[in-house]
Amino acid sequence: MKDSRILYRSQYKKAKETLVLLEEQRDEINRKLQSNASSANLHKDLRTVNMDIKITLNEMEHAEYCLQEYESNFNTSLN
Repeated sequence: MKDSRILYRSQYKKAKETLVLLEEQRDEINRKLQSNASSANLHKDLRTVNMDIKITLNEMEHAEYCLQEYESNFNTSLN
């Protein structure tokens, strides 16, 4: 059981680090779009990064949920 908690904490931490990188990429693409608003490649890259951000946020949410479930089950088993 302890391994599960460590796993989900690790997944959450990694997803959070990934989110920071993805947000930096999104900001960079947005800066480039200000000078080249008609670039199809930049718009495609922006859609891809935004999708990756959504996926990463879902991964973080899932890890949080699993940690809460673990804590709930752990606390119940102690009583």
